[in-house]
Amino acid sequence: MKIKKITFPTELVEVNDITNDNIDVFVELEDGNTYTMVVITPKNILQLMEFDNKDYFVAGSPMIIVKELTYDSVYSALRSFCEDEAYWLKEYYLSGSFSIGLLNKMVKDLQED
Repeated sequence: MKIKKITFPTELVEVNDITNDNIDVFVELEDGNTYTMVVITPKNILQLMEFDNKDYFVAGSPMIIVKELTYDSVYSALRSFCEDEAYWLKEYYLSGSFSIGLLNKMVKDLQED
């Protein structure tokens, strides 16, 4: 699926270190649906781990990882997430929105197939 428009609530020029930060991105697809995604850099992941004093990145909604927070790198990553009818974009967007009961049912249904 094609990207119609990308909007940055925080403009990229406001990011102090494009190699160590994370931002929200609104992605509007050609079908008219808009998805909110978080894009993060590897250095920012390490910084967050250090801040939390953890040897791992705390579980949460998936983030799209880019080397730098530039328009080209964010657009390229989002474009790859929009392949196959935006399967991965939709999966990342939906993660964290299911109740544990629904997730357990989905797992059970998959295991029974």
